[in-house]
Amino acid sequence: MGHKKLVKFEALETFKNVLQFPKDIKGKWSEFFGNSYPITLELACGKGEYSVGLGREHKDRNFIGIDIKGNRIYTGAKTALKEGLTNVGFLRTQIARIDEYFGANEIGEIWIIFPDPFLKKESNRLTHPRFLYLYQKVMVPGGVVNLKTDSPELYESTKEFIAEAGCTVVTDIADIYGKGAATGPLAIKTFYEHMHLADGRTIYYISFRLPDTTIQLKGRFLRHAEATEGR
Repeated sequence: MGHKKLVKFEALETFKNVLQFPKDIKGKWSEFFGNSYPITLELACGKGEYSVGLGREHKDRNFIGIDIKGNRIYTGAKTALKEGLTNVGFLRTQIARIDEYFGANEIGEIWIIFPDPFLKKESNRLTHPRFLYLYQKVMVPGGVVNLKTDSPELYESTKEFIAEAGCTVVTDIADIYGKGAATGPLAIKTFYEHMHLADGRTIYYISFRLPDTTIQLKGRFLRHAEATEGR
């Protein structure tokens, strides 16, 4: 591991707005934030630009960026501390384990910003039904999931996934800049979005609500869910 990464990992241990693989945090996020505001997650948050950007604009909500890579989280966590954004926190863990850290109805909204599209393995995409099933376990009824991506493959497969899962589309914009829709939260630009725009790529956005009924999994995903239930 490089010296810079080591420095960042050491700093994370001292950041009061970062939790790394914590135990017994489920149901205790109001203690972490010191309030009971609704919680929004940014999954695969990278440097946490969206968590920080949303936290600046919505002081009546709490935001948690989740990523497995601590050296990336460091950037957003440091910015939030510097700006005094007490409503922004970060959680270092795998996204597939979020139900270990959040209980039923703890999450009001989810943002997924330029995630890896996993072109060769659809089941790893963060909008695949196996992940939607996990989100449903922690989100409030009617909570919204937002996807912003430069990948047409991920955008199209997401529409297939949410139709299969019985989700309801809220907003579907195939080119947010071409249609002048990059306003409000969609105006927040990440490091990668700046790169994608400079490269002339199209930015897609779709938001949707999870169904009221439990999402039905199949095959190995169902067996895995049954094996880990009550974990």
